[in-house]
Amino acid sequence: MLLKRILTYLNPATMFRKGEKNFNLRMMHGINRISIFMFLICIVVMLIRFLTR
Repeated sequence: MLLKRILTYLNPATMFRKGEKNFNLRMMHGINRISIFMFLICIVVMLIRFLTR
């Protein structure tokens, strides 16, 4: 259940829909999604570097 909610939040198709009326809230959610994607990419890169050494 929790994983499904996280995947829905990070889904690129739902990223650009018009859900909230407040512009600041939409930008905050956008920045949060970008930071989560960057974190996940960095974790993958670190794992690959660790496993190849």
